Amino acid sequence: MFEERSARKQFLSAPPTVAAGVSALMEPAVAGIMLGVCHSAFGQAFEGPSMALLALLVVLMFPGVNRFGKTGVGVFIDIALSWVSVLFVLAMLGYATGALGGFNKHMLLAWGVGTPMVLWLLTAGGTAWMHHHASLPSARRPAVVVGANAMGERVAKMLVARRQLGHQCLGFFDDRADDRISVPEGHQLLGKLDLLAGYIDEHGVKDVFITLPLTSQPRILNLMAALQNTTASLHFVPDVFGVNIIQGRLEDMGGVPVVGLIVTPFTGVNGLVKRASDIVLSSLILIGISPILVGLAIGVKMSSPGPVIFRQRRTGLDGEIIDVYKFRSMTTQDNGSEVKQATRGDSRITPFGAFIRRTSLDELPQFVNVLQGRMSIVGPRPHAVAHNEQYRKIVKAYMARHKVKPGITGWAQVNGLRGETDTLDKMARRVEYDLEYLRNWSLGLDLLIIARTAKLMFFDRSAY
Repeated sequence: MFEERSARKQFLSAPPTVAAGVSALMEPAVAGIMLGVCHSAFGQAFEGPSMALLALLVVLMFPGVNRFGKTGVGVFIDIALSWVSVLFVLAMLGYATGALGGFNKHMLLAWGVGTPMVLWLLTAGGTAWMHHHASLPSARRPAVVVGANAMGERVAKMLVARRQLGHQCLGFFDDRADDRISVPEGHQLLGKLDLLAGYIDEHGVKDVFITLPLTSQPRILNLMAALQNTTASLHFVPDVFGVNIIQGRLEDMGGVPVVGLIVTPFTGVNGLVKRASDIVLSSLILIGISPILVGLAIGVKMSSPGPVIFRQRRTGLDGEIIDVYKFRSMTTQDNGSEVKQATRGDSRITPFGAFIRRTSLDELPQFVNVLQGRMSIVGPRPHAVAHNEQYRKIVKAYMARHKVKPGITGWAQVNGLRGETDTLDKMARRVEYDLEYLRNWSLGLDLLIIARTAKLMFFDRSAY
């Protein structure tokens, strides 16, 4: 299941570890190896369709989700749901291309059941090893926090949460008067800053987290100078959580450390994975649904006078204005400075248009937008330009949702926010879900959203 992680956790987490690298490769590798094992066990030759299936697996599953360090039945449920979403997409593509009949059904069943079991065993084994390694004296990482304030409390909570990885919060250092500091329950004030260097040597402190505000710059510089001759690792934690952080990370730009606060998650490998999955899936889907597209085009043409395809100007990546394609479902085409959203019982919607809107079939031409590179299969839904100008002034961080390409479906839509946003609260909630998607993107989350969208197309009766 999709794991919700706040921006604070992203900033306070350690940089990418060996566990993250192993997990990125482990999931697609295990699925591919199990596919080969099942082929061999059931005597099926590993030929063209199987090679295509293996290639799709890599596209859909890389990079894998890092579940090391987590325990309980929730881990297995998370693995199982992610795997089911992958199988759903593969089954849909196999059915559309006619390749599904070329596989031994018993082999596919064994592969479908065996793969999540092996992934769970490897994850549990890796987690057990991590816990054992963290219990070794050599892995223990005592830490102190400089600054008994709200940010220091967040850091202390993070260290407590990472105790199974060897982290241990010994306490706080602060120079201020007692009435100006706030030491969280379960922790202690260890002393003034001038005692810190000696405390580090005496207690073997390995990490020092400095959470003093930027207004304390002289104190920070003096402290850094005093601690340079200790063996502890120094970490400065800036208090930037007053803003809506999206994919916050530290980058080295030509030797200059830069903290990114609101940036796209689709850079480097992530960008390649996202674009490759969009091209592969949209191409296969368009081939598979081509007869449906022809039938829908005929239905639109016969339902009322006007063009089959409605092109609406909407805001895309980085605020660029794009044309988004839809099957026309209304008798009018609002595309100017004022756009009236469709409402329940709207007289402008044709009978056939009501059907394709309710089932989301009117959105199918947007797979062409995906191939063009203007949209993605999954992402924040694009709003009309007029609506962007209206809501950017009254909804916090509204325009941050444009740090990625808009999608045919999105995290907000599968959480009950389809259709009309007739109140400010509805729009604010939609933006919250969009930003949550940007913070927590993974290919597994995309597959989950696709699977839930397919379900909504047939069973959601609230759309109009």
